[in-house]
Amino acid sequence: MTNKYNMPTIYDPHVVEDKWYKYWEQNKYFRSIVDPEKEPFCIVMPPPNVTGQLHMGHALDNTLQDILTRWRRMQGYNALWLPGTDHAGIATQAKVEEQLSKEGTNKYELGREKFLERVWEWKEQYGDRITHQLRRLGSSCDWDRERFTMDEGCSEAVREVFVRLYERGLIYRGYYITNWCPHCQTTISDIEVEHLDKPGQLYYIKYPILGSPEEFITVATTRPETMLGDTAVAVHPEDKRYKHLIGKTLILPLVEREIPVIADEYVEPEYGTGAVKITPAHDPNDFEVGRRHDLPSVQVIDREARMTKEAGARYQGQDRWECRKRIVKDLQAKGLLVKIEDLSHAVGHCYRCSSVIEPMLSKQWFVRMKPLAEPAIAAARDGRVQFIPERFTKVYLNWMENIRDWCISRQLWWGHRIPVYYCRECEEVIVSKTRPDQCRCGSTNLEQDPDVLDTWFSSALWPFSTLGWPHKTVDLAYYYPTSVLVTGRDIIFFWVARMIFSALEHMDDVPFREVFIHGLVMDALGRKMSKSLGNGVDPIEVIESHGADSLRFMLVTGNAPGNDLRFHFERLDGARNFANKIWNASRFALMNLQDYAPKKSPEHEQYTLADRWIVSRFQRTVQECTGFLEKYELGEAARVLYEFIWSELCDWYIELVKPRLYGKTGATDRELAQQVLVGVLRGALELLHPFMPFITEEIWQRLPHRGTTVMRAPWPEYRQEQVDDEAEEQMEIIMEVIRGIRQIRSEMNVPPGKQAEALIVTAVSGLREMLADNLAYIEGLANCQAQVLEELIEVPEQAATAVARDIQIFVPLRGLIDVDKELARLTKDRQVLEKDLSRVAGKLNNPSFLNKAPAEVVEKERGKQAELSSKLDAINERLAIFGGR
Repeated sequence: MTNKYNMPTIYDPHVVEDKWYKYWEQNKYFRSIVDPEKEPFCIVMPPPNVTGQLHMGHALDNTLQDILTRWRRMQGYNALWLPGTDHAGIATQAKVEEQLSKEGTNKYELGREKFLERVWEWKEQYGDRITHQLRRLGSSCDWDRERFTMDEGCSEAVREVFVRLYERGLIYRGYYITNWCPHCQTTISDIEVEHLDKPGQLYYIKYPILGSPEEFITVATTRPETMLGDTAVAVHPEDKRYKHLIGKTLILPLVEREIPVIADEYVEPEYGTGAVKITPAHDPNDFEVGRRHDLPSVQVIDREARMTKEAGARYQGQDRWECRKRIVKDLQAKGLLVKIEDLSHAVGHCYRCSSVIEPMLSKQWFVRMKPLAEPAIAAARDGRVQFIPERFTKVYLNWMENIRDWCISRQLWWGHRIPVYYCRECEEVIVSKTRPDQCRCGSTNLEQDPDVLDTWFSSALWPFSTLGWPHKTVDLAYYYPTSVLVTGRDIIFFWVARMIFSALEHMDDVPFREVFIHGLVMDALGRKMSKSLGNGVDPIEVIESHGADSLRFMLVTGNAPGNDLRFHFERLDGARNFANKIWNASRFALMNLQDYAPKKSPEHEQYTLADRWIVSRFQRTVQECTGFLEKYELGEAARVLYEFIWSELCDWYIELVKPRLYGKTGATDRELAQQVLVGVLRGALELLHPFMPFITEEIWQRLPHRGTTVMRAPWPEYRQEQVDDEAEEQMEIIMEVIRGIRQIRSEMNVPPGKQAEALIVTAVSGLREMLADNLAYIEGLANCQAQVLEELIEVPEQAATAVARDIQIFVPLRGLIDVDKELARLTKDRQVLEKDLSRVAGKLNNPSFLNKAPAEVVEKERGKQAELSSKLDAINERLAIFGGR
C-alpha cells in the first residue's frame, strides 16, 4: 500500500524528534483558544532564568508539566501550558558585567542607561537559549503566549502591586538588618541565603568591668571582627552568675568604648559562657535586642566587606578576614583572649555566587508580611490550595506562621526599578505607577529610587500577570485560577508561598488549586548536582545520545512525588531499550498490515482467548494509568505502561498471534488478529504519548488512525464490558506452563532449535480441557510437542519437572541433550561450587575473621555462602535426573 508501513530497521530519535516538533508547532497544536464550551486546564511554567540553560532539574520539572498537559489535552480539556522566562536580576547583571570587564570597562563608565541597553542586547542574543532547549525536550507550550518578567505587561503589573501595597501600608522603607552579598553588591532575602556547615573557631574574650580592672565578663564569639561594633553585653535575667553585674558598665577591648551589661531572655545561658556580645549593626538577633534596649548601632563593616572608620584607625580599610587575624593577635597581646575552640557551624552564603554574606544594617524597602500571610495560611488549612504530597503542607505552614518582613529592594540596575520618586527640594516621597511631572511643592527636580525590586517580587505575580492582570482580560477570566503548579521542593518559600499570598491579595482567589511538588535530581551517589562537584549531567547531551523520549521516561519512572531522584545511566539505557522495544514490535506489526482493511469491530464471540486476554489487560492498564495520573503518581502510571507494553503486548501477545498474522490459521483469523493488534497497539501508544511524545507520534501516524496527531487523539476510556476475568485467569495459567517449560529448557541447556516433548498433567477436568483447547499457544511459545493428561502412569526416565498451580510438567530429556556431556559439565560445576563453598565456610567458622572483619564484610560472606548453597542444591537436583550422584 503506502510507504508508511515500511519503518526503518533502527529507531533514530534525532530525525523523528526534529520532524514532529516542527509539525506540532507549525500547525499550532499547542495553541489554546478561549472556548466557554470546554473546561480549561492551565499550568504556568516556573520561569527559568533568562541566563540559564537546561539542567536536569528543568528537565524533570518540564517533563512532569508536559505529561500533565498532554494528558489533559487528550482528555478533552482546553489545555494551556503558558511558558516564560525570568529576568534573573543578579545573574543577568553579573553576565553583562563580566562581558564589560573583558572589554576593559564597567557599568559605572557606561552609566545606567547605556548599561541597561547592553543588558537588553544580551537578553535578545542569548535569552531564548533555554526555550529552544525546552523545545528539544518536547515541551508542548503555547509559545505564542510566551512571557518575560520584564515585558511591558508584567512590568505594569509589578508597578500596580507596589503602589497598591504601599497605599495599604504594607510596603515601607526603614533601617533593618539585611543579608548583604559583598560580591554581588546587593541585599538578598533570608531564603536566598544557603547555610553551609563550615569549620570555624569560637573565641573567648575578656570584657573588663569599669572601675574594677581585675574583674571581667568573658564572652564567646565566632566573629571577633564584629566586636568593634559592640554596644552591649547581654546575659539572661535569671542567670545567677551574672545577676549582680546587670546595669554595670564594661570597657570594650581594643576600642575602649564604654558599653552596658543588659538582661535579655534572648540569651541562652548554656551556650558559650552565657554572656553574649550585642552588635546591632551586624547581626539580626542583636538588632532586635538593640531595639528593645534602645542601643546605638555602630557599623564597622562596609558593603565591600572592609572595615569602616568606626572600626578605628588601626583596622580601617582591612578586609574582614584580615581584620579578624589582626584582632586575635591584639587580644592575645593584651592578655584578653582566654582560649580558642574549634567547632563546625552554619555560615550563610549567597545562593548565587557562594560568597559569605554579611548581615548589615541598611535602609531598604520591605513588605509587611503578617497581614498577607494570614489569608495564605487559611487557604492551605481549608484546602483551597492542596499540596501533593500532603506532607509539604506542614513545611509551607511552618514557614508562613514564622514569616518575617520581606526585604524587596536590591542594589542592582537590571530589574524592575522601584516606582518611588524623591523631591530634591522638599524631600517628599512620591509612590507612583508613572513618573510624576512635579512634586506637590511644584518642583520638577525629582529623582527615582536607584534600587530595583527583588526578582521574586515579579515572579510572585506570575499566575495572573501572565494572563493580563491588572486588566480584566478574557484569558484571565477563563484560565484563572490555574489548575496546578508543578515545582521543586526547594522553592516552596522562594516562590510558591509568595504566589499564594500575592494572588489572595490582588485576585481574591488562590493562584492554583493544587501544588505538585517533586524532588531534586541527584547524582548516582545521592549528591546534589553542582558545578563545584563536577557531577552535573547536561540534558541536551543526553538527548543527543539517547533521545528526548528516553530522558523523559527515565526521569519519571521509579520515583514518587516529592522524593529526590538519583540519576543512573543504567536506567537511561533501560529507557532507550524500551523505546527500541516499542519500535521493533511496531515495525513487526506494520510489516503484517500491508493488506489491512479496517472493518467494524468484531463480535466478542469471535475473539480467541489471546484476543480476549490482551483487550482485557489493555482496559485494566487504561484504568490504572488514568487513576495514577489523577493522583499525580506519574511514576506509577509509567510503570504500568512499561509492564503492559514490554511484557504483555510485545513479549506475549505479538508472539501468540504470529501464526495468525502469517496466515497459518486462515484469512479471517488473520484479519481479526490484525484488527485486535492495531487497536491495542494504537491505544497503548495513546496512553504512552504524554510520556514519550516523539516515538508515539511517529508510530501512531503509520498505524491506521483518525485525526491529524496523536496529541489530539481522545484519551482511551476505560470500558468495563471489555474486562474479562476468565480470559485473564486462563491466560495466566497458560503463561505459567510456558514459563515452566522454558525454564526447564534453559536450566538443562536444551538447544533452542530442538523441539521438546512436554507432558502436562492435571487432575482438574476444567483446567485440562482449557489447556487442551489452547495447546497451540504452549507448543508455539515453548517449542514443544505437548500432551495434556489426567494422570501419568509412569514418569519418564531422565525427565525434568516443573509445577504450575495444579499442574505438573514433565520434559523428557533423552534425545534432547547429550546426557554424558551434560553429566560431565554438571559434575565439574559441582566440584567448583563445593570448593568455593568450603573456602567461604572456612572463613565463617574462623573466630578471628568474625571478630576482626567489618560487619559488612562478614555479612557479604554469609550472602555468598547462601548463594553458593542454592546453586549446589540446583546442580544436585539436575544430576539426580540423570542418575548422577
